[in-house]
Amino acid sequence: MVKCPECLYSRAYRLADGRRKCRQCGRRFRLASAWSASRLSERAKKRLLEMFVLGVPVYRQRFRAVASAPAAERFYRLARSCMAFEEELREPFSGELELDETTFGGARHGKRGWGAAGKVIVFGIIKRNGKVKASPVESRSKQAVLEQIQAHTREGSLFYTDEWQAYATLRTRGDHVVIRKEKGRPAGRDHINGIEGFWSYAKHWLYPYRGVPTKYFHLYLAEACSRFNHREEDLVPLLERLMNRVQRTAAEKILVQID
Repeated sequence: MVKCPECLYSRAYRLADGRRKCRQCGRRFRLASAWSASRLSERAKKRLLEMFVLGVPVYRQRFRAVASAPAAERFYRLARSCMAFEEELREPFSGELELDETTFGGARHGKRGWGAAGKVIVFGIIKRNGKVKASPVESRSKQAVLEQIQAHTREGSLFYTDEWQAYATLRTRGDHVVIRKEKGRPAGRDHINGIEGFWSYAKHWLYPYRGVPTKYFHLYLAEACSRFNHREEDLVPLLERLMNRVQRTAAEKILVQID
C-alpha cells in the first residue's frame, strides 16, 4: 500500500519522473521499500532473512556473520516492523474468540503477579482454529482491555474468557462464556486453550534472545503473532515479498514504541 510519508494518505498521483504526488497534501516522494532501506548486498540480506526465519539471534552468528552485528540487528528490526505493519492491518475478528491476558519478562526479585517490576502486560485475542492478535497494554485494567476488544473484535461474536470481572460487560457486545477453573484446569468442556497455547508459543520464541529491549518489545510480539498466523507457510519468500511491498517510511514509523 502506497502512503504519503508526510500525512500517510493512501492515494497519490504517478508523476512522469517516477515519483508520486500525494492527493491530499501535495508532497512529492519516491517509493522506497523496507528491503531497500538496508544497504547490505542482496546476498547478505537473503542470508540474514533465512537466519531470521530460523530464529537465530544475531549474537549467535558472530563466527559466520555475513554483516556487522549493528547492520544485522537493523535488518532484523526492519523485518519485524514489516510484520508488525501487516498485523496492524488485520481485520477485526468475529466468530468464536478466546480472550486472555498475561505478562512477559524474566524472573524478578520482589513483588510477584500483575504488579511485578519489569514485566510487560499483554492482552491477546485468538479466533478458534484461526489467527491471533496480541498487544501490550499499559495496565491490567477494565478500560485498557475493553479498548482492545472494541478495536479488534466485531459485535455479535462469541467470547470465551476467564472469570476476571473486567469481562462482565461482554454480554452487551455478544455471547459470553465464562471459563471456571478448578486446580488450574477448566471445570467443564469449555476452555481457552487456544490463547494459552499462544502465550507458550510466543514465550518460547522470545526465550533465546535472553531479554528484549522495552522500546522494541512490540516488534518482537508482532513477530510472534505473524509467525503463528503463518505457521503453515514458508516464511522466507513471504517475508521477502512483504519487505519489498511495505514502504520504508511506514516500517520506520513503528520501529520504536511511543510511550
